[in-house]
Amino acid sequence: MTPSRHHEVLVVGGGIGGLAAALALARAGRTVRLVEQAREFSEIGAGLQLGPNAMRAFDRLGVYDDIASAAVFPRRAVVLDALDGSELTVLDFGARFVNRYGYPYVVAHRSDVLTALLSACERQPGVVLETDRTVVEVAEDGERAEIRFADGESYTTDLLVGADGIRSKVRSLIDDSPPSFSGHVAYRGAIATANVPGDVAADDVLLWIGPGMHLMQYPVRRGELYNQVAVYERPAGHRDPIGSAAELESAFGRACDAVRGSVALIEKGRCWPVFDRDPVSVWSTDHCVLIGDAAHAMLQYLGQGACQALDDALALAAADEQHRADRHRAFKAYEEARVGTASRCQRTARPWGQLWHTGDPLTVAVRNRLFRMRRPDDYSELDWLYADPAPAGVQPA
Repeated sequence: MTPSRHHEVLVVGGGIGGLAAALALARAGRTVRLVEQAREFSEIGAGLQLGPNAMRAFDRLGVYDDIASAAVFPRRAVVLDALDGSELTVLDFGARFVNRYGYPYVVAHRSDVLTALLSACERQPGVVLETDRTVVEVAEDGERAEIRFADGESYTTDLLVGADGIRSKVRSLIDDSPPSFSGHVAYRGAIATANVPGDVAADDVLLWIGPGMHLMQYPVRRGELYNQVAVYERPAGHRDPIGSAAELESAFGRACDAVRGSVALIEKGRCWPVFDRDPVSVWSTDHCVLIGDAAHAMLQYLGQGACQALDDALALAAADEQHRADRHRAFKAYEEARVGTASRCQRTARPWGQLWHTGDPLTVAVRNRLFRMRRPDDYSELDWLYADPAPAGVQPA
């Protein structure tokens, strides 16, 4: 076996969270090597919702303009009844929203976001990127952490960052339980906006909710593409993490014409069973620390998966810079800054999805009445998610 090579900081996983962590740590003075198992850096899926907390993170990482140049700045989010097409509530993303949180709400193509972060890492001194590196084992002792690759090579490090997703190898040092299948299955994809029949809501994020299903729609890539995500609950008694086009069609069979027509445009060749994890209070060991889905995989109903990973990256870099001489104290400071909010996202996303998908007539009636009563500029329920909770941390160079 090839002898281990030691690196100051190792990041496992080259998605949005991993690249952000590598960039943030390097900007804070660390030398970072990032390893990614795929042969190329890429993101699965198309659309990505970026709340003000994400855009704040991009600003502090120095990539805000790169993200904004390819993104769409929606005017509002609109929730509609998937059965009759009626409007239930609106969230205004205008001046009052931006003034309250300091940053806008943005929708973007995942690959555009990844490209911006990848380019920033390639320009950043102190960051080395490797692809085609499959980690098969993670271990640690009192002196260091070690990762072993499928080709037999291994690296050691003083600080290992697990950004390797919901089935994280690094997480196995803390928790070896499997992810939980939600019973929900997603079909998603983006098509050219010019090929979408009928009127396209170029300035809106649309959410259609109904019994056992929902459809999310919004433009990405400067409005050139239209992203759609159709999610349904597998029928009672079918809890295996699989899906089918026939189930999708059946789940949306009662939907209004606009929804059924949109779902018909989504590519049916691949689906994504939706998993999450229960919150845990510890994200670190002596030499290893988790970020993103490796730490707190959540359902998509708050649109916060990538956003929380970005917040993790900044908080970890800030804690590491503040407590450079005491790794354990840095990890605890990071956990104190992040575990509470991320865990709240995990806990909130589950019942929020159930509320979208409820078929109980009384619950639907109460939900729709409350939705219709709220003002478009009522942001009171969003402060915990979008307001800046901490000092600035890593700032643009």
